[in-house]
Amino acid sequence: MSVDPHHLALVFTAYIIAAASPGPSNMRIMGVAMHQGRQSALMIAAGVVSGSLFWGSMAATGVSAILAQYAQALVILKIAGGLYLLFLAYKAGKSAMTSDEKQGRPLDAIRPALGFSLYRRGLLMHLTNPKALLGWIATMTLGLGPGATPTTVAVILAGCAVLSITIFCGYALVFSTAPMIRMYRHARRWIEGTLALVFGAAGMKLLLSRA
Repeated sequence: MSVDPHHLALVFTAYIIAAASPGPSNMRIMGVAMHQGRQSALMIAAGVVSGSLFWGSMAATGVSAILAQYAQALVILKIAGGLYLLFLAYKAGKSAMTSDEKQGRPLDAIRPALGFSLYRRGLLMHLTNPKALLGWIATMTLGLGPGATPTTVAVILAGCAVLSITIFCGYALVFSTAPMIRMYRHARRWIEGTLALVFGAAGMKLLLSRA
């Protein structure tokens, strides 16, 4: 069975909308890009991409669909993801409440987190995000019909992998440009406050959601 290019376009469009829409992972990449620069943002984006590809592989093999049928597995994932997002909200809120003078040193002098630490944070964020798991299940359900072949699976995974790298690393590149960094320096506390609200709202939504 040949791969239908029109069907693939529909699958990839759905994935782009899901992955590129503002969410905790994208907001985290944006914040790191403006605060710590391009290299750090690319490291956390690499973690997010790795998490995305992990869930994609699980969805392609049907493992994540099995997990989604077990309420306890999703509850544990939701709690872990919600608590992690609340932790990020606390850190961002604490930064928003602290003036540059009270921090004791200028932003240029702040030592950024190590590359592997940032990679691990991005990976953990995406692995504990039920939306990422369910999004991949929806993508694979849309892309794989009864007559789907291993070639179709491989093409969808490869295409989504390229899109994932493009989207998440694109956020890192765009928001680490000089104008964005200057904006962050001038509006650091407002930006961190916004991040705290986004992470907090997302975390509470996960913890309180019954679905």
